[in-house]
Amino acid sequence: MKKLKFGNRIVKTGVAVFLTSLICHWLGWPAVFAVITAIVTIEPTVSDSIKKGIIRLPASAIGSAYAVFFIFLFGNSPITYTAAAVFTIITCFKLKLHSGLLVATLTSVAMIEVIHSNFLFSFFIRLGTTSIGLLVSTAVNMFILPPKYSSSILMNIDSLLKSTGEELLNVSKEIMPGTTDIGNDLAIKRKFLQVKKSLDRTDTLVQFQKEEAKYHRLNEKEKKIFEEEQVKISALRLIHYHIGNLINTPLVDLTWTKEEKRTILATVETLADAMTYPNHFDKKRHQAQIHQLLDQFWKSKDNAALGKDTSNPNFFSAEIIILYELLSIYRLVEDLLSENKS
Repeated sequence: MKKLKFGNRIVKTGVAVFLTSLICHWLGWPAVFAVITAIVTIEPTVSDSIKKGIIRLPASAIGSAYAVFFIFLFGNSPITYTAAAVFTIITCFKLKLHSGLLVATLTSVAMIEVIHSNFLFSFFIRLGTTSIGLLVSTAVNMFILPPKYSSSILMNIDSLLKSTGEELLNVSKEIMPGTTDIGNDLAIKRKFLQVKKSLDRTDTLVQFQKEEAKYHRLNEKEKKIFEEEQVKISALRLIHYHIGNLINTPLVDLTWTKEEKRTILATVETLADAMTYPNHFDKKRHQAQIHQLLDQFWKSKDNAALGKDTSNPNFFSAEIIILYELLSIYRLVEDLLSENKS
């Protein structure tokens, strides 16, 4: 059985529920609608809480209005629950209040059980309790344990650098025989998709941090770190893109000798090791390997030019594509790891 991670969101939800119910108790209003709103309004960022809160308030008013209207027509009956829920959903969809649909529908059906008279008064009470839930949850999100994503982004970058290095090494080992295409290799494809999902999750955290910075401004040091994180994520995504190109390179029998293949694979192993253990990165050795790959690139290009078919000229042989992608990755990794050392 998995252990529950007692995170900030759980703490903030508990605080929001307590404060919301306390305020309703002081006012003598039923707390259930306010608490429901407070629970679903705790969002990953303050910006999201405010944006969605602006939508949820009118949506809740719509749900409350339908509840009052159908109770007046049909009383407390199954048709009232059905009509209130269905019309609330339809109206929210039509008005594009998608973020408020859940709160509005819950408010609508929950009201039916407690309204017996004074319909107009009950409507404004429900609207008031919903407003309390929205305001309290937004305030809690803003002032209590405000979300900070920078540390999570840094951890993800370190993990992605290692994963991308492993991915590059595995792909290179599959490529070097040069006898079969690797685009259909399930293990390679699975690893490629895993890295992509990690990149997408980290991009989401970066976006959260951007939104959060509107309400909790970063100091100069934090701003610089965040800018560096964005540069690193962009570089990692480009590295992943080049690995994808390697995976999809149409392979035929490579013309490289066994010694040339071993040399290229050895350079990739060194690169992958530096990505896994950044403290192993040696800039002089790295640049020497770049020059080695460049020499091999121009040699392969000259060979392709000498043996080209004039009726169907094609300088982009598998060897040239592989070396071009590796050189691109080398440059990106150098920028990443040089920045880490500085």
